[in-house]
Amino acid sequence: MTSIQNKIDFAIVFAVDHANPNGDPLNGNRPRTDYQGFGEMTDVSLKRKMRDRLAENGHAIFVQSDDRKTDGEVSLRNRAERVLGKTAFGKTANRDETARKACEAWFDVRAFGQVFAFGKGADANGISIPIRGPVSLQSAFSLEPVTVTSTQITKSASGEGDGSKRGSDTMGMKHRVDHGVYHTYGSINPQLAERTGFSDADAQAIREVFPRLFENDASSARPDGSMRVLKVVWWRHQSKAGQYSSAKVHASLRNLLQADGTFDEAALKTALPGLEPEIINGF
Repeated sequence: MTSIQNKIDFAIVFAVDHANPNGDPLNGNRPRTDYQGFGEMTDVSLKRKMRDRLAENGHAIFVQSDDRKTDGEVSLRNRAERVLGKTAFGKTANRDETARKACEAWFDVRAFGQVFAFGKGADANGISIPIRGPVSLQSAFSLEPVTVTSTQITKSASGEGDGSKRGSDTMGMKHRVDHGVYHTYGSINPQLAERTGFSDADAQAIREVFPRLFENDASSARPDGSMRVLKVVWWRHQSKAGQYSSAKVHASLRNLLQADGTFDEAALKTALPGLEPEIINGF
């Protein structure tokens, strides 16, 4: 299967209502915000959701979360060695061949790239194999500063003892964003796609999961329906290099976005002559 021949830019606009989209473990798991109070969701968190949705659609994923494993492997090294063989990461291994097989085996490797580094120190026999993927994704930020509400949670159950006394004590804190509309942007680079074998079919698979990015992702911090994609914008250029820079493409939407996530779709379609975007509604 040939790699993509056209540069692609994309954007996702999504809403958060009474949910913690991405907690910061260094700040008591409060929703991430920047110094101006704008809500933030990291690219790592967004890629996790992309991987989960792709796995649900039947694509093989290398970086699987512990609660969504499909192969029972206990580590990335075990998964890599089971598929590629234990000799694939030795000092005598053919790095290019190992990288090629890894890209063929796992969707997220040929999309986002991966560093295979399974050595145990300077004297280990292993080698490091970096793979640079064609799909890049920015962190998401809210269009306006967000309000974070913190709630103390308690339990009313016997955690210890003989059960004759019911304890009511503090368990911790829960934090949420009351409401926010976030936007994020990304690109798919054909030059890098040539090296990993990322194809038009792969790009289509990513496009298909974007409208459902937060489906089947419920938790105590993110109840069902508390996060939803509003719009996906998909720009497909007419060449590998693209008619416009990604910065200019993304700015064409950013300059039109209103605080509620709406924008003038007709104005967006004519903002960049020769590059009309596809606008997709959320699920």
